[in-house]
Amino acid sequence: MSLGNGRGPPSAPPRPSEKEETFNIIPVHNLLADHPSLRLQGVQAAVAALRTVGDLRRPPYAQWHPSMDLLDWLALFFGFQRDNVRNQREHLVLHLANAQMRLSPPPDNIDTLDAGVLRRFCRKLLKNYTSWCSYIGKISNIWISDNIRSSSDQRRELLYPVMPSISGENSFLNFVVKPIYETIQAEVESSENGTAPHSAWRNYDDLNEYFWSKRCFQKLKWPIDVGGDFFVAARASEHIGKTGFVEQRSFWNLFRSFDRLWVMLVLFLQAATIVAWEEKRYPWNALTDKGVQYGRVSRETLGLGVRMVLKTVVAAAWMVSFEVFYGRIWAQRNQDREWSREANNRVLTFLEVAFVFVIPELLALVLFLLPWIGNFIEGTNSKIFYMLSWWFQSRSFVGRGLREGLVDNIKYTLFWVMVLATKFAFSYFLQIKPMIRPTKQLLALKNVKYEWHEFFGGSNRFAVGLLWLPVVLIYLMDIQIWFSIYSSFVGAVVGLFQHLGEIRNIHQLRLRFQFVASAIQFNLMPEKQLLNARGTLKNKFKDVIHRLKLRYGLGRPYKKLESNQVEANKFALIWNEVILIFREEDIISDHELEMLELPQNSWNVRVIRWPCFLLCNELLLALSQAKELVDAPDKRLWYKICKNEYRRCAVIEAYDSVKHLMLEIIKVNTEEHSILTVLFQEIDHSVQIEKLTRTFKMTALPQIHMKVIKLIELLVKPKKDMTQVVNALQALYEIAIQDFFRENKSTEQLKEDGLAPRNPAAVAGLLFQNAVELPDPNNENFYWQVRRLHTILTSRDSMHNIPVNLEAKRRIAFFTNSLFMNMPHAPQVEKMMAFSVLTPYYNEDVLYSKEQLQTKNEDGISILYHLQTIYHDEWKNFLERMRREGMAEDDEIWTTKLRELRLWASYRGQTLGRTVRGMMYYYRALKMLAFLDSASEMDIREGAQELGSMRRHGIFDGYNSERSPSSRSLSRASSSVGLLFRGHEYGTVLMKYTYVVACQIYGDQKAKKDPHADEILYLMKRNEALRVAYVDEVLTGRDEKEYYSVLVKYDQQLQKEVEIYRVKLPGPLKLGEGKPENQNHALIFTRGDAVQTIDMNQDNYFEEALKMRNLLEEYRHYYGIRKPTILGVREHIFTDSVSSLAWFMSAQEMSFVTLGQRILANPLKVRMHYGHSVVFDRFWFLTRGGISKASRVINVSEDIFAGFNCTLRGGNVTHHEYIQVGRGRDVGLNQISMFEAKVASGNGEQVLSRDVYRLGHRLDFFRMLSFFYTTVGFFFYTMMVILSVYAFLWGQLYLALTGVEGSALANNGNNNAALSAILNQQFIIQLGLFTALPMIVENSLEHGFLQAIWDFLTMQLQLSSVFYTFSMGTHTHFFGRTILHGGAKYQATGQGFVVQHKSFAENYRLYARSHFVKAIELGLILTVYASHSPVAKGTFVYIAMTISSWFLVISWMLAPFVFNPSGFDWLKTVSDFDDFMNWIWYRRSVFAKAEESWEKWWYGEQDHLRTTSIWGKLLKIILDLRFFFFQYGIVYQLGIAIHSKNIAVYLLSWIYVLVVMGIYLLISHARNKYEAREHIYYRLVQFVVIILVILVIVALLQFTAFKFVDLFTSLLAFIPTGWGLLLIAQGLRIFQVTGKKSKGDL
Repeated sequence: MSLGNGRGPPSAPPRPSEKEETFNIIPVHNLLADHPSLRLQGVQAAVAALRTVGDLRRPPYAQWHPSMDLLDWLALFFGFQRDNVRNQREHLVLHLANAQMRLSPPPDNIDTLDAGVLRRFCRKLLKNYTSWCSYIGKISNIWISDNIRSSSDQRRELLYPVMPSISGENSFLNFVVKPIYETIQAEVESSENGTAPHSAWRNYDDLNEYFWSKRCFQKLKWPIDVGGDFFVAARASEHIGKTGFVEQRSFWNLFRSFDRLWVMLVLFLQAATIVAWEEKRYPWNALTDKGVQYGRVSRETLGLGVRMVLKTVVAAAWMVSFEVFYGRIWAQRNQDREWSREANNRVLTFLEVAFVFVIPELLALVLFLLPWIGNFIEGTNSKIFYMLSWWFQSRSFVGRGLREGLVDNIKYTLFWVMVLATKFAFSYFLQIKPMIRPTKQLLALKNVKYEWHEFFGGSNRFAVGLLWLPVVLIYLMDIQIWFSIYSSFVGAVVGLFQHLGEIRNIHQLRLRFQFVASAIQFNLMPEKQLLNARGTLKNKFKDVIHRLKLRYGLGRPYKKLESNQVEANKFALIWNEVILIFREEDIISDHELEMLELPQNSWNVRVIRWPCFLLCNELLLALSQAKELVDAPDKRLWYKICKNEYRRCAVIEAYDSVKHLMLEIIKVNTEEHSILTVLFQEIDHSVQIEKLTRTFKMTALPQIHMKVIKLIELLVKPKKDMTQVVNALQALYEIAIQDFFRENKSTEQLKEDGLAPRNPAAVAGLLFQNAVELPDPNNENFYWQVRRLHTILTSRDSMHNIPVNLEAKRRIAFFTNSLFMNMPHAPQVEKMMAFSVLTPYYNEDVLYSKEQLQTKNEDGISILYHLQTIYHDEWKNFLERMRREGMAEDDEIWTTKLRELRLWASYRGQTLGRTVRGMMYYYRALKMLAFLDSASEMDIREGAQELGSMRRHGIFDGYNSERSPSSRSLSRASSSVGLLFRGHEYGTVLMKYTYVVACQIYGDQKAKKDPHADEILYLMKRNEALRVAYVDEVLTGRDEKEYYSVLVKYDQQLQKEVEIYRVKLPGPLKLGEGKPENQNHALIFTRGDAVQTIDMNQDNYFEEALKMRNLLEEYRHYYGIRKPTILGVREHIFTDSVSSLAWFMSAQEMSFVTLGQRILANPLKVRMHYGHSVVFDRFWFLTRGGISKASRVINVSEDIFAGFNCTLRGGNVTHHEYIQVGRGRDVGLNQISMFEAKVASGNGEQVLSRDVYRLGHRLDFFRMLSFFYTTVGFFFYTMMVILSVYAFLWGQLYLALTGVEGSALANNGNNNAALSAILNQQFIIQLGLFTALPMIVENSLEHGFLQAIWDFLTMQLQLSSVFYTFSMGTHTHFFGRTILHGGAKYQATGQGFVVQHKSFAENYRLYARSHFVKAIELGLILTVYASHSPVAKGTFVYIAMTISSWFLVISWMLAPFVFNPSGFDWLKTVSDFDDFMNWIWYRRSVFAKAEESWEKWWYGEQDHLRTTSIWGKLLKIILDLRFFFFQYGIVYQLGIAIHSKNIAVYLLSWIYVLVVMGIYLLISHARNKYEAREHIYYRLVQFVVIILVILVIVALLQFTAFKFVDLFTSLLAFIPTGWGLLLIAQGLRIFQVTGKKSKGDL
């Protein structure tokens, strides 16, 4: 029965007029529209295929129209939303059309959709569905025929088995989607905003995994039974358990998920300790095998529990068997008193049993060596194979067949064998073995003179445990150090093979630039002859040979370029467009633009006209060579010149240009023109017959050079003096005639040869007088050529510093270097994969407003001033551009040029405007490439001429990326064929690229007239391919709302924003984490085969956008045994110049994101998804859970879960460094700390997740190691570093206060030396220098070794070690707190500029619990140790043992002040103190915020304790007991104790605590009672208390052994006690609050 039948027969939704219907990219509804995309092959075919409905059964409750298609048919049957159908119609048509366009060779009938296109698409789209059907033992209802053209019968068989039982408008939303949504919503509500334990409610993963078993059919049924237990909310009365996995918050999750790692470490530690202790070489008899595996939660299934019980039984049986068979051997041996035959037989029997025991391990080794067999066994759904593998691991839909190929296995196995071998050797010889002797001596130590009351004085085992604790902690975590070291060198080797860093600067660019044109042609231009042969062995061999020629300069590719003007013009177009973009971005000046651009061949120049910066000083060097080789033959001189290609071109271009210039400015029909023509013919003839040096004097060239320069300088002046021009020409003529010819010719001979005027008047001094005619001053092309000639003639070494801007240098170097790296061949734009870019946006800055730029902080610094200081040269370039565009006065920058100013500033911040500009470079690049793909030689020549003309006329439109003149100029020539295809490139690009920005609250911003809405509209208006998706809330009743996912664009014809799609949602969007929910709702509006996720703080570059179609071709190539599903790309941190902290963050990214991601992809094969710059295989992810997991709290770091999901589902993540995008990072300490807190907390939540557990168990051992140490293991390692410091200092304090250290020192003076030798390795770790090696290695690879060392030393002088040590504290605090107590949440850092001083109160709120309190604790331990340790009396020993710890304490205390603007300014310090005290003494207020009241902040810091488990609270209280140790150890050292060791001393010391508490209560009572009305009594009470305290102190000094110094010593004892009591009371209060809340709930 239909769920919709109760409402009567529904009618079809009204359809608006199709011509009035708004479209997104192509007007699918109106094929007759004048739209360029409709002319492309494939679009008409896809639309026609959709409209082939045939004789399918018509919907029973709706009217069928002839214009309807298959999607309408499905919509009427299932009740899909109209706009949903419209969206998917265009989506499907675009994809099928693009797939049809990519066919090579093209199909015979372009008007019919190719069957193979549809077949491949269906297989990819339904692959995961069919796999799921197979997994749960169901037969798929969807099948794909090999003959798609037999449409009607097959379509009935395809669709009828899944006939719906619902119908009507929005039925699918109301009866399928909404019940599931409401279930998720109820679960989220029961989570109490994510504060409830994960085990108490079902998240997205639980609901998804519900469908991984057959019970989903039994429970849900069809139509959906909303009364099933699936839809029961997680309430106390009717709780529904988790599915497949239970996320229990516990520190043991780290050991449970990576148990194999800990088994290895524990076993080696045990073995190494025994070996070192026994001092035997092979003590294998002492080793025992212990099972330490901790299984999965028993609630998952009964089978899991059965398997774990059976495993325990079998393990026990094996233990008994080994004991029995081993005992029988020795029993027989002892009985026979020799190794008899029977005894030997029993040995063989024991070995046979052992062989049977290791058979599973041998099988595992075989599967490791033959990974495809293991993948087949795990991937198949055969019950036989399942029974065979059931013993080893549970059955799961994901995590099957994760083994890599044999070659990859060998690579990452060798890597880890080296790492582990080094680690274990180091641990044994430098950690464990040196500890044995001090341990034995300490255990043997007798008659220890304890300094306190010792309860267990008979043994020193506790002291030995404390001695070993820091060593064990370092042992457990130092694999990370060796991993960093080896990964640095392996990453450098991989980078070298990828040819990174071969072009590092402009000098190296000069050496390789002559090959850049051929590299662009080879990599960026499609080669037609390779389209059909691509991928063949012969073609691959040719590619290798060609790349070798380009890379190492074999051959002369520029010769080919000179003979191929089409290729030269293409290269010039691309290179000049890149340089033009640089000028639009103001990173180069107008002068640098002329120096860098590559002009089109004109003035009859016979060689390539290289950019001027390559030709600097070359002509002068050629002149000096000619002067030196004055008598040498032509061949030798020319050979010398031609050794340098740029010098050869400079000489030829200078000569050809001078020749053309002289003939251009002299009237054609004059005698002077004839004379110059003959002179140049004479020179040309001498060169041709190789007698130039015999005919002309080379010594005269410098004089001619100077005269030509003088002439050109006269021509480039704004006001030209014709007399001086004539004089210059006459002087030049005289030198040429009199000094240049070797043979002195008479006047008659000159006349006869045509080199002298025949008119006597000319001889009288009037030569050139009336023959000069200069071009019109508006002839910009002529005077630009003259300026270029002047540059070539006069340039010297100063040109080496062009461009001046470091960013311009970096981008040019990286772009040109990437052209020589290995990348796939570029297809034509028409045949490339289509892709989209998706950017999530909430409420960040779009463009900086005038007020933001002008507002100054207390130091008088505004954002604009800050930017002008940082980007000084770019500001000068911007002003130059504004003056060229008509700005007369600088004040106009705030009036007529305000928009340009706001854009300039916004493009240097982390704004949405910058991101949009960068992403729209894809659109601009594709338009140029589409033009070059199909343009004729005439098109390219005229396009280059128009582009150059417009550039030289100063026409720029930097913001309007898709309508800039440079792009508009790339149009077809006005020919008949060109008219037929006008707009072809435009339509192709529209189909290949879409940019969607998910502006979640854009609707609210429009309603509230928020300036951000206007700025977003401005971005849409100026960027044609930009779309904005947002969630619209519509009031439908008093308290009812409807929610819609809306897509809008700016219609250029209507000149307004138009709504494209409006898809109704089942409820509010945000059920999980906001950012992934925002991405997921907009994902349906993306298009293409791939989608690149870009964050709001990222940027892109035009020259990198040119390589996007190469990158997308990676999807066609195998990496190992799989094709990629995520393409990782390189990131450049563009905020590195903003501050020293930003530079430190950039260097950190260099070592992790750049080098780290490189080795994670190859050879380790565990690269996940870090950040938002990767490219997803869109359809692969759409059918496997999407690109973002959004469950509340546990997916707070949503990025990496996409990588987890990809790996678990058999995907492949690769990394490619020939293309890069920009990324901004936080630039202030507070911003950075909040970001790192979010990352550390997110990793703490990952430890709990099912994804990490499954990867830890499903990956092979070595990939598991790689996965651990590059994800949660890094933060675990950081935490262990800090814990080792705690363990070391607490252990030393215990040894000092008990007297054990003094006794040991008295017996053996070298004992502490051995200990300090073991623990000195902490120094390297705590300084954060473990990050130095990857940083230095990567910088050496890309910038050179000396530059890397200089940068490292500069960073150290700027206190980078303080910053990195401080960051370790942030990581440790939030990672550890999240694992134990939870509390992870998204941190909005602001991503703005830090131009103002942060108050001490703000820094205290941020760092009190994470850094200050811990630093004070460690500092207190170090102080007490210094005052009570006999070892510390030696200053050098104390410094050597504690310097690293003191550095950590100082870093944690002072970093917020060191890196705070004006942190040590005295006036600000005073102001900060007043502000801090006001914050401290702020009275209780219900509405007070944490920023206003210390009390509110204090309770807010305890929020994580409200959500923790009972074990987390107990563990906290147990850890807090350590503060009582100070009191216990120090009170026995006081003079008043009289060296007594009685326990009564400690008990009596609590009187002090009680007295202090009594005084506090008395003062508080007096204040509350008397302060307001009878203030004198309050003062009297204070006075009496003070007098009594003084009297007590005096009495103690007089009548007891109490010393005055005991006053200060006791502070070291009782202040920690008070803090410990406070923390314990805090934990007990949480118990009380939780108990009251539970009673209230009941």
